[in-house]
Amino acid sequence: MTGVSLDFSLKDAAATARLGAALGARLRGGDTVLLVGDLGAGKTTFARGMIAALAGVDDAPSPTYTLVQSYETADGTPLVHADLYRIEDEGELGELGLDDAFDDSIVLIEWPDRLGQRAPKEALTLKLSLAPEGRMAHISGGTEWKDRLDGFDPRG
Repeated sequence: MTGVSLDFSLKDAAATARLGAALGARLRGGDTVLLVGDLGAGKTTFARGMIAALAGVDDAPSPTYTLVQSYETADGTPLVHADLYRIEDEGELGELGLDDAFDDSIVLIEWPDRLGQRAPKEALTLKLSLAPEGRMAHISGGTEWKDRLDGFDPRG
């Protein structure tokens, strides 16, 4: 059985935020989404859309300087948004509390390459890239995501 691989064209920031909200509806505690993309590709916009939909925070701050922002979803599930851009050594990660968050929280990680061996193997990966007509989103994950994302379409 193969995993999941989905591609979506996103015409603007609002479409990127809607993707975050729609994908968030399919997540549960213990799920991690690795957000991959160059600066300006829309990782934080995606995260803000998900945080708004799940935690009711409309203008969530970027964790660029705090490294980690924590929220609680409407059903009480912890939601953690981490931006690891400023992490220079994998040893710095222990202080962030991500290992515990991976167990029971919905975790969004920008710059997941900084995780090294700590990245959850069952994580879902969202790769955002700039395109002539906005952005492209590529979602990929293992077999555990196939049924959960069957029929997924952020456009409704």
